[in-house]
Amino acid sequence: MARIDFAFGADDRLRMTCEVVRKHYASGRPLVIYTQNAPLLARFDRLLWGFEATAFIPHVDVNDPLAAQTRVLLTTQTPAVPPHWVTETSPAPWLINLDIQCPPTTDQFERVLEIVSNDPDDVSAARQRWRQYKAEGHAVNAHDISGRT
Repeated sequence: MARIDFAFGADDRLRMTCEVVRKHYASGRPLVIYTQNAPLLARFDRLLWGFEATAFIPHVDVNDPLAAQTRVLLTTQTPAVPPHWVTETSPAPWLINLDIQCPPTTDQFERVLEIVSNDPDDVSAARQRWRQYKAEGHAVNAHDISGRT
Protein backbone atom coordinates (compact mmCIF):
# COMPACT_ATOMS: atom_id res chain seq x y z
CA MET A 1 0.00 0.00 0.00
CA ALA A 2 1.15 3.51 -0.79
CA ARG A 3 1.49 6.20 1.83
CA ILE A 4 -0.91 9.05 1.08
CA ASP A 5 -0.07 12.57 2.27
CA PHE A 6 -2.66 15.33 2.24
CA ALA A 7 -1.35 18.88 2.61
CA PHE A 8 -4.33 21.01 3.63
CA GLY A 9 -4.68 24.78 3.63
CA ALA A 10 -2.80 25.86 0.50
CA ASP A 11 -3.66 29.43 -0.50
CA ASP A 12 -3.11 28.47 -4.14
CA ARG A 13 -3.16 24.75 -4.87
CA LEU A 14 -1.24 24.85 -8.15
CA ARG A 15 1.41 27.28 -6.92
CA MET A 16 1.98 25.16 -3.81
CA THR A 17 2.24 22.10 -6.05
CA CYS A 18 4.95 23.93 -8.03
CA GLU A 19 6.85 24.51 -4.77
CA VAL A 20 6.55 20.82 -3.86
CA VAL A 21 7.71 19.76 -7.32
CA ARG A 22 10.70 22.12 -7.11
CA LYS A 23 11.72 20.70 -3.73
CA HIS A 24 11.53 17.09 -4.88
CA TYR A 25 13.12 17.78 -8.25
CA ALA A 26 16.08 19.39 -6.45
CA SER A 27 16.42 16.28 -4.27
CA GLY A 28 16.45 14.01 -7.34
CA ARG A 29 13.07 12.39 -6.70
CA PRO A 30 11.15 11.45 -9.85
CA LEU A 31 7.53 12.65 -9.92
CA VAL A 32 4.42 11.96 -11.93
CA ILE A 33 1.76 14.68 -11.80
CA TYR A 34 -1.71 13.39 -12.68
CA THR A 35 -5.16 14.71 -13.42
CA GLN A 36 -7.80 13.69 -15.94
CA ASN A 37 -8.56 17.39 -16.41
CA ALA A 38 -6.49 18.36 -19.47
CA PRO A 39 -7.11 22.13 -19.15
CA LEU A 40 -6.02 22.02 -15.49
CA LEU A 41 -2.87 20.09 -16.42
CA ALA A 42 -2.11 22.59 -19.19
CA ARG A 43 -2.51 25.45 -16.69
CA PHE A 44 -0.20 23.68 -14.26
CA ASP A 45 2.32 23.06 -17.07
CA ARG A 46 2.44 26.79 -17.89
CA LEU A 47 2.70 27.71 -14.22
CA LEU A 48 5.51 25.22 -13.63
CA TRP A 49 7.57 26.88 -16.39
CA GLY A 50 7.15 30.36 -14.98
CA PHE A 51 6.05 30.31 -11.32
CA GLU A 52 9.38 31.80 -10.28
CA ALA A 53 11.90 33.66 -12.41
CA THR A 54 14.89 31.66 -11.15
CA ALA A 55 13.23 28.25 -10.94
CA PHE A 56 13.83 25.78 -13.74
CA ILE A 57 12.09 22.44 -13.49
CA PRO A 58 12.33 20.40 -16.68
CA HIS A 59 9.10 18.51 -17.24
CA VAL A 60 7.19 17.00 -20.15
CA ASP A 61 4.08 15.05 -20.94
CA VAL A 62 4.49 11.33 -20.32
CA ASN A 63 4.16 10.70 -24.10
CA ASP A 64 6.80 13.25 -25.08
CA PRO A 65 9.93 11.85 -26.80
CA LEU A 66 12.00 13.44 -24.00
CA ALA A 67 10.11 11.62 -21.23
CA ALA A 68 12.87 9.03 -20.90
CA GLN A 69 15.32 11.79 -19.92
CA THR A 70 12.96 13.75 -17.67
CA ARG A 71 12.33 13.29 -13.93
CA VAL A 72 9.02 15.20 -13.83
CA LEU A 73 6.22 13.85 -16.00
CA LEU A 74 2.70 15.18 -16.51
CA THR A 75 -0.19 12.95 -17.52
CA THR A 76 -3.95 12.76 -17.97
CA GLN A 77 -3.65 9.01 -18.52
CA THR A 78 -3.57 6.30 -15.87
CA PRO A 79 -0.38 7.14 -13.96
CA ALA A 80 2.40 4.58 -14.10
CA VAL A 81 6.02 4.41 -13.04
CA PRO A 82 8.19 4.53 -16.18
CA PRO A 83 10.40 1.42 -16.28
CA HIS A 84 13.60 3.49 -16.70
CA TRP A 85 12.92 5.09 -13.29
CA VAL A 86 13.20 1.79 -11.46
CA THR A 87 16.83 1.33 -10.44
CA GLU A 88 18.52 0.28 -7.22
CA THR A 89 20.13 3.71 -6.76
CA SER A 90 17.22 5.94 -7.76
CA PRO A 91 14.75 7.28 -5.18
CA ALA A 92 11.28 5.76 -5.46
CA PRO A 93 8.95 7.78 -7.70
CA TRP A 94 6.05 9.67 -6.13
CA LEU A 95 2.70 10.64 -7.58
CA ILE A 96 1.12 14.07 -7.16
CA ASN A 97 -2.61 13.86 -7.67
CA LEU A 98 -4.29 17.01 -8.99
CA ASP A 99 -7.48 15.18 -9.93
CA ILE A 100 -10.75 15.49 -8.00
CA GLN A 101 -10.84 11.70 -7.70
CA CYS A 102 -8.31 9.17 -6.43
CA PRO A 103 -5.90 8.08 -9.17
CA PRO A 104 -6.72 4.71 -10.71
CA THR A 105 -3.29 3.41 -9.68
CA THR A 106 -1.42 4.11 -6.47
CA ASP A 107 0.38 0.90 -5.52
CA GLN A 108 3.21 1.48 -8.00
CA PHE A 109 4.18 4.61 -6.12
CA GLU A 110 5.81 4.82 -2.71
CA ARG A 111 3.78 7.93 -1.90
CA VAL A 112 0.90 9.92 -3.27
CA LEU A 113 0.82 13.64 -2.52
CA GLU A 114 -2.46 15.55 -2.39
CA ILE A 115 -2.30 19.36 -2.19
CA VAL A 116 -5.61 20.84 -1.00
CA SER A 117 -6.61 24.50 -1.10
CA ASN A 118 -9.06 26.27 1.18
CA ASP A 119 -11.72 26.29 -1.55
CA PRO A 120 -14.83 24.48 -0.18
CA ASP A 121 -15.20 22.35 -3.33
CA ASP A 122 -11.53 21.33 -3.16
CA VAL A 123 -11.86 20.46 0.54
CA SER A 124 -15.02 18.42 -0.09
CA ALA A 125 -13.39 16.45 -2.93
CA ALA A 126 -10.30 15.86 -0.76
CA ARG A 127 -12.46 14.45 2.04
CA GLN A 128 -13.99 12.00 -0.44
CA ARG A 129 -10.54 10.94 -1.62
CA TRP A 130 -9.38 10.58 2.01
CA ARG A 131 -12.26 8.19 2.74
CA GLN A 132 -11.57 6.18 -0.40
CA TYR A 133 -7.86 5.85 0.33
CA LYS A 134 -8.63 4.73 3.90
CA ALA A 135 -11.18 2.18 2.63
CA GLU A 136 -8.53 0.79 0.29
CA GLY A 137 -6.16 0.31 3.24
CA HIS A 138 -3.62 3.06 2.51
CA ALA A 139 -1.78 4.88 5.30
CA VAL A 140 -3.26 8.39 5.12
CA ASN A 141 -1.60 11.42 6.74
CA ALA A 142 -2.66 15.05 7.08
CA HIS A 143 -0.37 18.08 7.11
CA ASP A 144 -1.53 21.63 7.79
CA ILE A 145 0.30 23.95 5.42
CA SER A 146 -1.94 26.97 5.94
CA GLY A 147 0.89 28.87 7.66
CA ARG A 148 3.35 28.41 4.77
CA THR A 149 3.78 30.92 1.96
